[in-house]
Amino acid sequence: MDYGKSEGRVFRFGVFELDTGSGELRKDGKSRPRMRDQALQILILLLEKPDELVTREELRERLWPADTFVDFDHGLNSAMNQVRNALGDTPANPRFVQTLPRKGYRFIAPVQIVATHGEGAVTTRDEAAPQGRPSVLSDRGDLPRVGNRAVRILFSLIQAMYLAFYVAALARLSRVELLLSGWEMRGIVLFVILIVTAAVGIPVRCYLLTAMAFNYAGVSAKFRKLFPFVLVLDELWAFAPFLLVDQIGSGLAMACVAVLLYVPFSERSLLLMGSSDVVK
Repeated sequence: MDYGKSEGRVFRFGVFELDTGSGELRKDGKSRPRMRDQALQILILLLEKPDELVTREELRERLWPADTFVDFDHGLNSAMNQVRNALGDTPANPRFVQTLPRKGYRFIAPVQIVATHGEGAVTTRDEAAPQGRPSVLSDRGDLPRVGNRAVRILFSLIQAMYLAFYVAALARLSRVELLLSGWEMRGIVLFVILIVTAAVGIPVRCYLLTAMAFNYAGVSAKFRKLFPFVLVLDELWAFAPFLLVDQIGSGLAMACVAVLLYVPFSERSLLLMGSSDVVK
């Protein structure tokens, strides 16, 4: 069968590879049971347009010509089930194919396109991490997909937590100053850092809260640009529990610090776990 412009290419996504020349799907280098033509064509079309909506109308035109009489909904659902079964994917918790009800489908995992059959070049999409280069931070392909509502609620709660930290610290500056008074010059430096970072952090958290409340488009991409700055800000404030060491004890203070050191990374992961409507 002629697969159009995908002829002779290998799509690599997660632990899978799809050779469009032979129609062979491989997992960890091992061949998987061959998919039927319609399921294979759907997967190829989705891989050709990663992160883009592939509408039901596009699929109808590609799979069923206008003069073909078929139960389109049943045929499409059956073919999509075959695709998901082949990838070990589920509609409720997709890692590869996301369903947009009444609209179509979107391939949401990072994709690499490997040119083969003597072309001798490798082309990698921006979304995929380069091979052989380990990444400490998770990418979208490593994480499960969750509903945008859950992502927005959890992300907003984290922003509200930090906002409460800043406001509480500024509201009790005299007490903070007293706690740091015995630290001499170090205390003065920490006091200034606390005031500056709280003053800067308040508008940042207000922006992120507003972005979640009104469902800004592309908020994840914007957050990733802010991430180096937010990371420094949050890691500094992770040590805030030591200001309460007299009230909560050193053990609990250390436990709170450990949790807060991880929180900025969880913010990033949360946004990546949302659908591509949020993460674009």
